[in-house]
Amino acid sequence: MSLEVRPLHDLFGAEVVGVDATRPITAEEFAPIMDAFDTYSVLLFRGPVMTDTQQIALSEHFGVVQVAFKANQTGGSMFSRQSNINFETNEIFPADNHRMTFLKANMLWHSDSSYMDCGSLCSILASREVPPSGGNTEVVSTRAAYERLPHDLKNRIEDLTVLHSLSYARDKMDMSILTDEQRDAAPPVKHPLVQVNPANGKKSILIGAHAAFIDGWSEEDSRDLLDELVERSTPQESIYSHAWQNGDAIVWDNRCILHRATPFESTKYRRHLERTTITDRSWVAAA
Repeated sequence: MSLEVRPLHDLFGAEVVGVDATRPITAEEFAPIMDAFDTYSVLLFRGPVMTDTQQIALSEHFGVVQVAFKANQTGGSMFSRQSNINFETNEIFPADNHRMTFLKANMLWHSDSSYMDCGSLCSILASREVPPSGGNTEVVSTRAAYERLPHDLKNRIEDLTVLHSLSYARDKMDMSILTDEQRDAAPPVKHPLVQVNPANGKKSILIGAHAAFIDGWSEEDSRDLLDELVERSTPQESIYSHAWQNGDAIVWDNRCILHRATPFESTKYRRHLERTTITDRSWVAAA
């Protein structure tokens, strides 16, 4: 296997060329892919449309696949379905369906599973069916954002801890999105604001829609700082906007990448992507 990486953006991200991610990959073949992941934070694979089995096989090279949160269509499985299609009827959901409201929350900048105690190493989002236009996925690097921060701000945030909450993020869209049972299943958790990649020592910031409050700070002071960090991380020139093709699969590092969905004509065109979210094996062993 001859692997080539082609940058997607000046600051981060690369397309992996010469790898068919739908085929079995040996540990030896995966090693340079993992090196590219640690270097670029976002990897794009183009190829045939993945099956569920093939996506799980790729995911397990990175670590342990998480069970999806129950509010998702496929909750309780290893997939978080990102789709406007009702798979019981094969029809597009109407605009006022609860599922469509839930998906709108994905249009906020966020890091997958930061509301979980184990956190997440990465996500893999793979397209099964895409609309002819719109529905891009946008990503930014909080590693690049951290490197741009003024020295005094880096010092200020170095030892801070942040409470991450799924309820907090979903309530921004609609207080009725989550049931009481779902809220109870995802209590707030704490994570260091500054993250460090153990493979290369690079620092980043874990922020986004799930980042509710700084531990020990007031809501007002928390929001001032957390909103400032998101703003500093997401200027237009720092965004990579991915226009999906059938068969695309993107891996992003949840420790240092924020992402969001963008609109499309969701009552007219079908869109079906499947996401797996992966925890590093060493984190699972430590737990």
